[in-house]
Amino acid sequence: MAEKYTNFSAFYAFYLTEHSNRTCRQLHFMGSSLVLLCIALFAYTGNGQFLLGAPVCGYGFAWIGHFMFEKNRPASFKQPVFSFMGDWVMYWQLLTGKISFGQQDTTRKT
Repeated sequence: MAEKYTNFSAFYAFYLTEHSNRTCRQLHFMGSSLVLLCIALFAYTGNGQFLLGAPVCGYGFAWIGHFMFEKNRPASFKQPVFSFMGDWVMYWQLLTGKISFGQQDTTRKT
């Protein structure tokens, strides 16, 4: 990512190109779902260890997706705020079917 984005809309278009691998998207979704579970468990139990587990789950699954399957560096290294926002927009779009879980994006340039 050479360009520094100044608005989220432009960044998100780039962000989606960095998540064209279906396994990477699936791992992002799994990690984000576990983050939500950790937060819910913390709210239910009051055990702070669940809050410590949230970023481990979120970033752990995402980074495995990027380094092992997508073969790129996570955008969170350069633009962490937009990347965090992008994670949750993509999560919602996966959840609602706007983005496919299973279809491999073949339009990405390598």
